[in-house]
Order: sequence, then C-alpha cells, then structure tokens
Amino acid sequence: MKKLLVALMIIFAPLHAWAVDVERVVSPGGIEAWLVQDHSNPVVSMRFAFDGGSELDPVGKAGLSNLAASTMDEGAGDLDSQSFQQILADQSITLRFDAGLDRFSGELKTLSENLDQSFDLLRLSLSQPRFDEEPVARLKSQIIAGIRADSEDPGKLAYDSLFAHFFPGHGYAVDSDGTVESVTALGSDDLRSFVKTRLGRSNLIIGVVGDIDPDRLGQLIDHAFGALPAAPSVERGGDVAVNASGRLDVIERDIPQSTIVFGHGALKRDDPDYYATLVMNHILGGGSFTSRLYDEVREKRGLAYSVGSSVYPLDHAGLIIGSAATENARVSETIEVIRTQWARMAAGDVGEQELKDAKTYITGAFPLTFTSTGAIARVLVAMQLNKLGIDYLDKRKTYIDAVDMADVKRVAAKYLAPDRLDIVVVGKPAGIVPSR
Repeated sequence: MKKLLVALMIIFAPLHAWAVDVERVVSPGGIEAWLVQDHSNPVVSMRFAFDGGSELDPVGKAGLSNLAASTMDEGAGDLDSQSFQQILADQSITLRFDAGLDRFSGELKTLSENLDQSFDLLRLSLSQPRFDEEPVARLKSQIIAGIRADSEDPGKLAYDSLFAHFFPGHGYAVDSDGTVESVTALGSDDLRSFVKTRLGRSNLIIGVVGDIDPDRLGQLIDHAFGALPAAPSVERGGDVAVNASGRLDVIERDIPQSTIVFGHGALKRDDPDYYATLVMNHILGGGSFTSRLYDEVREKRGLAYSVGSSVYPLDHAGLIIGSAATENARVSETIEVIRTQWARMAAGDVGEQELKDAKTYITGAFPLTFTSTGAIARVLVAMQLNKLGIDYLDKRKTYIDAVDMADVKRVAAKYLAPDRLDIVVVGKPAGIVPSR
C-alpha cells in the first residue's frame, strides 16, 4: 500500500490565547490539503475551491456557475433530490456550493462518525450530479426571483454599474447571478458541461479543520476528488486594466435616500505593497468607527449612517472601493467630503497616532476571524489561493508591523487617484450633474 506522504510544519502562531498548527497533507493519489487537527469536538469542516469562477461563464450563459452551485447538491448518482437532501438532514451533514467572480467553492461539515458517508455524497455531487428537471427548474425560479428583487436594490444597482464600467467586455462586468434572460435559457446540458470542463484536480484547493488525522484525510479526499479530471479544459485569461476615469453617474430612483459607491484601480493581492495599502486604507476608510471617512462624513457632519472603503483584490485586477448612503439633499456634500479625504490621503497627510492605531487594530482583529472550524478552513483555502505560504499565520503580524510612515505615504501617492475616482449614485440626488 502506497504510503501517505505527510509534510508537517508546526506554526507557533501568536493568536492570542491559542495557536494553530497547519499541516500539509498529500493523499496517496497526489491531492494536497492543508489541515488543522482539532480533536476537542467530533466535527470536521472542509472548505474547497476550484480556481475560476463566474468570470468564465460563456457569453450568453451568465449565471451558469451560480446555477451549478445551487443544483449540484440536488441529487446525484442513484439519489434523487429529495433522497439526497433527506440523508444530509438525517445525518446533520452540511454540503453546499457557491460561486464568485474568481472561484467555484464548496463546504462540507459533518460529525466525524459520518465521515465516510459525507465524503461519498460529496463524491457523487462532484462526479455524478443528476441535474433533474424538477430541481433545476425550481432553483432557476428562485434565482430569477432574486434577480428581479435585486433589480431595485440601490446598492446592487450601484455596484453592478461600477463594475460594468470598470471592466467592459470582461467577465468581471457581469453579475455572478446572471440575468433573467440568461438564467432562463440555461439547461441541464449546460450544467453537465460546467462540471465536465471547469472542475479538475489541478485547480483544486482544500482546507480542513477538525477531528481527523492526516492518513484518514488522505483516503477521504482521494475518494471524493480522485475521479475528477486532472485539469479543467477551460483556461483563465490574464490581467485586465481597470477603466476608471473620474466619472460621476446617476441612476435615478424615486427613493428618499441615495446610495453612493465609488472606487478605482489599485493593486492585486500578490503585490509587495499590499500590507502597506491595507494599513493606509484602514486610516482612510477601512476602520469602521475610526476612519477619516467615518469621522468626516458621519461624526462631524452627520451626512450618513455608514461610510467606508476596502482594498478589493481580484485575480486579474486590484480595486479600492467604498460606499455611503445619505439623504438626497446631501449627496453633493457627501461626495465632496469623500473626494477631499481621498485627495488629503493621496497627498501624504498621515499622523503617527493614526498609523499606530491602524496597525494595532489590523493585527489584533485578525485572530477574531477564527470563530469556528469552518472559518479556519476558509482561511486555509485563502492562504493557498493567494500563495501566502503555510507559515503565513505566524508571519502576518510581522508584515503589518513592518509598515512605516514612509510606506503609507508612498502607497497613498501611488494607488489613490482622486481624479480617477469613479462614483455611482442611485437615488434622486439634488444638484448632481452626471459626467460620463
């Protein structure tokens, strides 16, 4: 019997009261997973992701990844939808899929006594999904109802418009949910083609946390994923430029409060400037109750209930984006304050205390994301997708601590561009003249 290869790296992570030991496990079949053993409870959580998401949905088939995610657990092998779902419920097994712009992901959570059955159901859903007429029609109907409801959601309209302008002709410009027309046209053959062409062992990333050892995990991941093709047959494209030009767009809706979204291109996750930019953005708009945008827009002027900005790295482009909402009569004033603070930060106006507070918050808040086995499994997948290294949890604090004032001023000047800040307003703002 081929011996399981296990590469172990222990991490003495400074995560406050506890540490996380991450092991690299390679199954007998050559499939890699990162594992955190936790035998305190008889539970195992696994998160997995296939590189490539809705941006790869073919033209005219927008929403295909999302529909596949909604239907792959609706019957597989000899089990129809009702039988499949009944076993999940009876055995307290969570099995679900989801699709984003860059990933097609899944989650499995089970009691350790049900590991064999859980991983077999996962195997069936990945390699023998049924896509029967009734569940596909039912899920399409639910998705279409959601798309119609979202069509009047101000935030959704604003972000869809921003991304459509940022990425004309690219998959990032298309909503992952698709349109009423595109989802209506999708059928079971499209879903079978999706599974056949998009899921492979070479674009698979796995993170596991819980009551399982490396040998057992190796056997189970071979059983669940071993039948997949060696590689997907659909290849991803390269980087795409962000089309931000400083436009101001208004989508008129007869509502008392306007939603404002704004942003432009920035940097990707693998850029060496990422951590300095994360700190810089925390000062600008990332600190929910301490940022400059919050202080200037809400605290000093009472313009909005919430306002903020985020560094938003995609695989093929980097963004910095933000949002606010305010009454229609004060939209113009709110936008002016946002633009002023954007320019102020770009000019390098940063205080030492602001820098210190931002670094303290970012390093201190990270361990608080480790709230469950599922949350840790999600982090393990993100570490692999972003090629952060298996010792990332140990090193992350040093990356943030190394950011100094010169770094923050440098990245602010490099990545903040007030003249290219695109803004979309959804509502009935007073005194706003669009510039497209």
